[in-house]
Amino acid sequence: MAHATFAQDGALGEIVIDSPPLNLFDDALIGGLLDAVEEAAGAEIRALLVRAEGEVFSGGADVAIFAGLAHAEAASLMTRALSLIGAIEAIPVPTVALIHGRCLPARLRSRIACDLIWAAEGTQIGQLEAVIGAFPFAGGAQRLASRIGTARTAERVFGAQVYSAQDLAAWGLIGRVLPQARLAADGRAFVAQLANGPTLAHRATKRILHAWRSGGVAEADELTRAEGPAVILSQDLQRGVEALQRSGPGHATFAGR
Repeated sequence: MAHATFAQDGALGEIVIDSPPLNLFDDALIGGLLDAVEEAAGAEIRALLVRAEGEVFSGGADVAIFAGLAHAEAASLMTRALSLIGAIEAIPVPTVALIHGRCLPARLRSRIACDLIWAAEGTQIGQLEAVIGAFPFAGGAQRLASRIGTARTAERVFGAQVYSAQDLAAWGLIGRVLPQARLAADGRAFVAQLANGPTLAHRATKRILHAWRSGGVAEADELTRAEGPAVILSQDLQRGVEALQRSGPGHATFAGR
């Protein structure tokens, strides 16, 4: 059974996590996600949706993966988990995660690797590593801090509390909170819209935001100078300008070139 799969529908890609009953983060799921992300990275897609089957997005890590490890095995596990997060972040197109039910530590980190997170109303989201004497091994603390600040990240990681999607939307981690019945359809429609958008411009935006996170405004400015000319000269932008001048905003179509 595949614990995570990738599928493509035209320019739209989708990764689905399906490891019942709780979509626990274990070695099999890490491997399945790595394979699915590799497929997505190699596919000719222009946006990617990430979601999960079942009543909960994930119950977190299967803590059995931490038991009885030698130092080399523990180091290998950390490397593998960080490689997964890095691989998701490296996908050059917009990535959107849809979460529901519960989303506990391990799976939350892979969602933070996506550009945007949408959640269903009632979703419970926790950073509970401290309960077992751990910290976010796959880079969750630093990625949270880049989105919600160090003080709120420290509160979440030290306190090991569960928060509502609405709370985390107010903090800036969650982009939209929608009724459960609308999450999948509205999320897919939004990602399909991104897949029909100006791909080169979106790719540049991702790279600039990542540069800002690692090197601040100065590094992001340098990358803006490097990325800008190609976007200005792209067919998408030139046709977008023509459409705006001819018909006003909202009439441009993009081909990703």
